[in-house]
Amino acid sequence: MASLQEQLLKAGLTTKQKSQQANADKRKKNKQKRSGVKHEATLQEQVKQDLEKARLEKQAKDNALNEEKKQQLALKEQSLRIKQILTHHQLKDVKGESEYNYTFGSKIKKLLVDGITHKALVNGRLALCGVDDITYLVTSETAAKVAELDSSVILVQNDKVDTDTVDEDDPYADYQIPDDLMW
Repeated sequence: MASLQEQLLKAGLTTKQKSQQANADKRKKNKQKRSGVKHEATLQEQVKQDLEKARLEKQAKDNALNEEKKQQLALKEQSLRIKQILTHHQLKDVKGESEYNYTFGSKIKKLLVDGITHKALVNGRLALCGVDDITYLVTSETAAKVAELDSSVILVQNDKVDTDTVDEDDPYADYQIPDDLMW
């Protein structure tokens, strides 16, 4: 019997210690089950899973930021394109004595133009566009092109008025009021 005890002592563990070790292992596994952590998963596997989760979250955040930057760049590109179209197609040398009143944002502004330009604005052949507190006088075709990109840029674009048609039954047909009448 002494030889058996000596063998166990040589092995480093007594039967009591072996049973205590087994109980400790069972308690550890039960605790892992209660905490929701897989008892097969080691600490290294948990660290890998956490790192993968953090990487995926960072990737999603980066994708959202990239999408926002793309949208901002597209808006900036569109505004630059509108400004380029307006500066390229702007009508110049139309200064005159006739006043044309229009609203720009919440302000009422005046534009001094010659008689032909004034009639063209009233009849819809010309339009006014505004960007960055600058007013551009352009043709109605250019204004239509700009309106496709951003309709808020158009300040004045009148419908075409057909002044040649007169109602035959109108008692005041002989007394037409001109469109450019200044009050």
